Amino acid sequence: MNPDLRHELKALIIEACDKECTPAEITDDEVLFGPEAPLQLDSLDALQISMAIKKKYGLRLPDSKDTRRILSSVTNLAEHLESWLASRR
Repeated sequence: MNPDLRHELKALIIEACDKECTPAEITDDEVLFGPEAPLQLDSLDALQISMAIKKKYGLRLPDSKDTRRILSSVTNLAEHLESWLASRR
């Protein structure tokens, strides 16, 4: 796992969702969405994150159950993105 990518994704999430925190305050495996999640992200945040990922990396996340799993944590998002980037090389 690439720690720089995880940090980059945390910064992307913070910026896309206009949150008042730092990447260091987000753990890799914490749940990102729902009322019990520290960031309490919602479906609009998911859309904003998806658009930011498309813009920065070129990866389009379809609206599906897979996307919910991918966006559930920074770890899942980083793993999916690394796999996708590797497949494009």
